[in-house]
This record gives sequence, C-alpha cells and structure tokens, in this order.
Amino acid sequence: MAKNKTADVARKKKKKKKKMSKGLTVFLTVLLICFMVAVVAGGSIAFTVFYDVGLIGHINPDKEQAGIDYIDLNEYIANQQQTTIVYAYDKNMKEQEIARLHGSQNRIWIKLDDVSKYVKEGFIALEDKRFYQHKGVDWIRTAGSIVYDLLGKDLQGGSTITQQLIKNLTGENKKTLVRKYNEIKNALALERHYSKDEIFEAYLNTVYLDMGCYGIKTGAEYYFGKEAKDLTLMESVTLVVITNAPRKYNPIINYENNLSRAKLCLSYMLEQGKISQEQYDAALAEKLTFVGKLVKNNDDEEKKEETKSEYQSYYVDFIIDSVIDDLAAKYGYSENEAWRKVYYGGLKIYSAVDMDIQEEMEDVFYNRITFPKEEDTEENPAIQAAMTVMNYEGRVLGIMGQLGPKTGDRVLNIATDSPRNPGSSIKPLSVYSPAIELNYYYWSSYLPNFGIMLPGNTKAWPTNYGGVTGSISDLRNLQEALAPSLNTIPARIVQTLTPARSYSFLRDNYHISTLDPSDADYAPMVIGDMYRGVTTLDMAAAYAVFGNGGKYYKPWCYYKVTNSSGTMTLLEKDSGPEQAISAATADVMNHMLQTVVTASNGTGRNYPVKGFTMFAKTGTSSSNKDKWMCGGTPYYVASAWSGFKDNREININYYTSYPAARVFHEVMNRIHDGLESKEFEYSGDAVQRSFCTATGLLAGDSCSSVKTGWFKIDNLPGVCKNCPGRRQSSEVTSSSDSSGVITVFG
Repeated sequence: MAKNKTADVARKKKKKKKKMSKGLTVFLTVLLICFMVAVVAGGSIAFTVFYDVGLIGHINPDKEQAGIDYIDLNEYIANQQQTTIVYAYDKNMKEQEIARLHGSQNRIWIKLDDVSKYVKEGFIALEDKRFYQHKGVDWIRTAGSIVYDLLGKDLQGGSTITQQLIKNLTGENKKTLVRKYNEIKNALALERHYSKDEIFEAYLNTVYLDMGCYGIKTGAEYYFGKEAKDLTLMESVTLVVITNAPRKYNPIINYENNLSRAKLCLSYMLEQGKISQEQYDAALAEKLTFVGKLVKNNDDEEKKEETKSEYQSYYVDFIIDSVIDDLAAKYGYSENEAWRKVYYGGLKIYSAVDMDIQEEMEDVFYNRITFPKEEDTEENPAIQAAMTVMNYEGRVLGIMGQLGPKTGDRVLNIATDSPRNPGSSIKPLSVYSPAIELNYYYWSSYLPNFGIMLPGNTKAWPTNYGGVTGSISDLRNLQEALAPSLNTIPARIVQTLTPARSYSFLRDNYHISTLDPSDADYAPMVIGDMYRGVTTLDMAAAYAVFGNGGKYYKPWCYYKVTNSSGTMTLLEKDSGPEQAISAATADVMNHMLQTVVTASNGTGRNYPVKGFTMFAKTGTSSSNKDKWMCGGTPYYVASAWSGFKDNREININYYTSYPAARVFHEVMNRIHDGLESKEFEYSGDAVQRSFCTATGLLAGDSCSSVKTGWFKIDNLPGVCKNCPGRRQSSEVTSSSDSSGVITVFG
C-alpha cells in the first residue's frame, strides 16, 4: 500500500515536471519568436529607413528625395510660437525689458551656451545617455519598444532626444508603429544635416514645462525667476523632469512627484559621472524657492497668476496697436496675421517710451492725484482723463488712457482710440494758424467781438463762454481773442477762410486722423463741435508744430522692430518731418499762445509749468462734456483730456472748471522737475513790433496807444500815419459780405 502511494507521488511529480517543462518551452518559444520578429521587423525598418535617408543603397546628400519630406529644422524653428519682447532705453541708452507678449505659448529662444551645464547633463542622463554617440536612434531601445508593441501594449520609450525634438516640432505623439517609423526616419535624416549641438539647442527651446512655458528660458524665469545659465544643480533637474509629464511633475502643483523623479535624475547623473557624491548630497539638501504661483478662480480651476503686480502699461498697448497696423500696411498682412506676428513671432520691439515720464504719469493717473478719489463702476462712473506727452520730433514719451488702476491688457485707451470733441483747443489749428499762414490776418488785426449770421439763423452765432453775446463795437485783435478763448472772432476768421479751407488745414497740415467730411462746417471748425472729435495723440503731434519751427512729425512709439535674433529689421520709425506751416507762422503762434498762460485773462493763467516758458490752449466742448489743455515747453509738448466715458456733462462745481488743465499741470511740473532752464529756439523769421491799438498797423510817431506783438518778417502790416490816438470807424478798413456782416482788417 505504501509502495503504491510512493509510486503515485513519483508519477505526479513526473507529470508536474513535464507540464512545467512544456510551459517553459512554450514561453521560451514565444519569446524567441518575438525576438526574431523584432529583429526582422527592426532590421526591415532599419533597412527601409537607411535606404530612405540615403545611408545605404544610394547617395542622397540633399534634405529631400522624390516623394520624401525631411524635417527642415530652420523652417520649423522659424514657425515656432515665440514670445515677443518689448524693450525700453534708460538714461544711459541701455536696453531694459518692459513687457512680453505671447499667446498660449510663452517661448523665448536661447542659445545652448546660455544654459546651465546641469540642464544639459540632466537631460542627457535621464533621457538619452548615448546622445552624443548615436546617429539619431538608439536601436536597442527601439527594438524593445517594438517587442512591447507586438505584445499588445502601447508603444513606449525608446525615443532619443533627437526623436523627442521631432515630436515637439511636428506635434505628432500618437503611440503607433507608423508614427514611430516616421519619427525614426526623420531623426536619422535630421542628424545628417544638423550638428548635435544644433539639435540639442532646438530641443531645449521646444520642451514644454507646464504653465504655458515652452523652452528652458521661460521655465527658468517662471519657476525660479532666473536666467537659464544661473540655475543650480537641483533647480536644473527640477526643470528637466517636468517634460516627461508636465502637469504631473509640475513642482508647484505636485512637488513630491517632481522630487521623486529629480532624485532619479540625480542618481543617473551620479552613475554616469556627471556629478560627484558631494554635489549629489548638496543638491538634495538644497531648499528651492519658487517664484511662479497658482491661484484658484471662482470656478475652483487652477490658473496662472500674473508674475507682475499690474497689467501692461497703456504705452505697451499703444505699441502693440501701432506695430500691428504698421506690419499690415508694410507687408500686406491681414489684421489677424499681423496680430499673430506680434504675439507669436518672437519679435524684438525697441520702444521710444521714456520710463521716467511714463512712471510719473502712471502715478498721477493710477492714483487720481488731481481728481476726487472715487470708484469707477458701471452704475456710477467716475470722471476720466487721458494724456499724451511727446518731444518735438514725434517721439511719444508717455501715454495714459484712463484714470485709476488698469483693469486689463489692451483695454480702452482714450488717448489713442476714443476721439472727443476738442472745444476751443482746436482754434489754434483750424482758425489762427491758417489765418496767419495764408496772410489773411496779423496778430494786431482787430475784429468785432460779435457773432456772424449763418443761413437760417435769426441771431448772431456763436456766443462766448457763458452765453455772452459781445458787441459789434467791441473790437479785439487776434491775441486778445485767443487768450480768453472768445468764440465770436474765430467765427469771423473762419468766415473769411471758409470752413472748407480750415478743414483741409486740419486734415493736410496737421494730420488730424479722426475727421469726418461733415466737419467742414462752422461749428466743428470754430468751437470744435465735431462729428467724432480728436485724440490726445493727434493733438499733441499737431501742437508740436508751434514749438519746432512749423514741422509736423508723425507720432512714433518704437525705434525699430526686429526678428527674434535681431538679424532682420522689420519696421523702423518714420523719420523725416514735413513743413506743416512756415517757421515764421510757428513762431508767431508760439508767442501768441504764451499769452494764454501769461495774460491776466488767459484761460491757462493758473496752470504754468514752474520755471519754464510755456504755450498752451484750453478747450471746453458743448454742454461741458469735454475739457482739454494742450501746450508745450521748450522740452515737451502734451495734450490732456478729461470727461466721462459716456459723454455726460461735467459738474464743474465738483470737478472744477479745468480738470484737464489740472492733470496737465501736475504731470508737466513733475517731468520738468530738475531740468535745466531752457528757452524755445526761434527761426528769426518773425519779429516783435509795436502796433497801434487804433488801427492795428505798425505804430507810427503819432500813435499814442500802442501794444507789442509778433509778425512774420515777410508780411508786416503798414505803418500807421497821422493817428488820432483813438479808435474810429473811419480809421479801419471795412468790408461787407452779402449778408451784411462787417469784417474788419488791421
């Protein structure tokens, strides 16, 4: 019985051994078959790929062969979304970065030499330790990947840095054999035409590091606030490991995940002799400080917090709009194409902003220094303001589009994009300067302080401020009409010029860009009651003519725009000026506008720039909806507007009569603080002369009442002779038009 039991046990063991031997045989057979298939498949793939790229069977030195497209690395790099950088110059003309513009991909291309060696060695140790030995493909790892695929698994691993670069460039990341084949083919071809360093540099600039950061430079700046060349060993590997699964290994969101993989990377670097044991230990002991942050929005979704404390300035907004317009005009781009070029093209924009001036303006406007501290809401909008400061050669030095903290990027910029009625600030441009330029009137020309009769009217139009009608017997010269901003005498001047001529002067000489054909009429030209209005940008550029000898410069906000490498200049500032009015007229207007500030009844008398000569003109639109002040010193010219965005009436009892003049005064005094005393440079084509107050002619020996004024040297009035010393109607030259209106000339 025991003997039989022993025999049964022996049979069972033999049977079990046979089963185990049979199972092992099947397993080894399958494994061998897979290996042979992998070898055959790999060999077939290798042969096909080698033949395709010209490594065997034929010689193909070109990047392309019939029917086969190869990766053109330079073309792909050029088409990568890259971040545009806006620069400014400091007082020493040293560049400083002031803004970055990008869409969904924040990428700034960086040279391989500008990257920490730990970043390079970390990537190679972790991702492709034979990078500098292979020809683009690691065949051992590739064969293993194919076996993995044959076993019914997703294609995994095996990609070299070269292959990963191709995936980054093409966006092809499906785990299929076909994709792998194309990737291998392109990798081999790529390494035939580009050096290892060129490939590695492109790789470092295309890796995704989460939070919208593409490339090692923006990653280093976002996570650590550093340049890529300054990263420590631990900071380097912290970035290196993100690329495997960006959100999973984001060190701010999933620090433990990142640390675990960073340790793995460090261990590989240690094994491969890239770092010493001391460096390894020091790296693990290093305490990391992250700059970038995450916050929760109302939907509890994670989003990137702005690393800056405020939105980009109104000046940067202005630059963006200007570059988009200029690219479209020069290269025929659509607006969308030009926009993409700015946000994705990796441009370098060298702005014309004066940072000291812009910062002073931002302080005044953001903090509502000269305005009541009131909250601006849709239900209860606060009064607004806008301002442009320029030099006399068209350079926009500073610009502000609204009062209060900026609420976003490229929000409404009233200074450039929201025309407002200029009121009397238009008169020097549409009335006085054309009258003097065209030799219709002199500084000393006397006209009645009384309105004109327009067709269909039963009363003389216009009245002066406050509804004052004036008097037909109250004669004033041009300066006496300009300083207190009379409306009646400008109406008479425009009647002589014709509204059409005044309109053409605004359009052709001063390049006011917001005019409408309907503005060629009395109300728009005399009191600034326009269809759309004007911008502070256009007004500052026009008023500069009175301080620079009559030259008009198109406003410009950048010196040049280049490609990302700086090797190609795409745009440059518009250089040469045009002579808008003669230097003589400009000098006369400059002196006449100074009296707006210096005369006892001048509307700008309370707002001089301390210590400096200044010309200026204020303006108020109909129903007190818009307030203006425009003018300049020997250093700067500026234009300021104040009012409500919805064009409601300004309560002057609350905001004062001159809110625009007050903010103009505050900004101009700030930016002139510390500047040396300086006077305007005049052409010599205008001269100061005494004139008779009875006739408006140059004063003669018999004139007992005289004043001084400025006159064009080539167009002087005659000399008064036998002056009775008092004004009489017979002592002036008069003429009547068909409507019976009396126009009096000096």
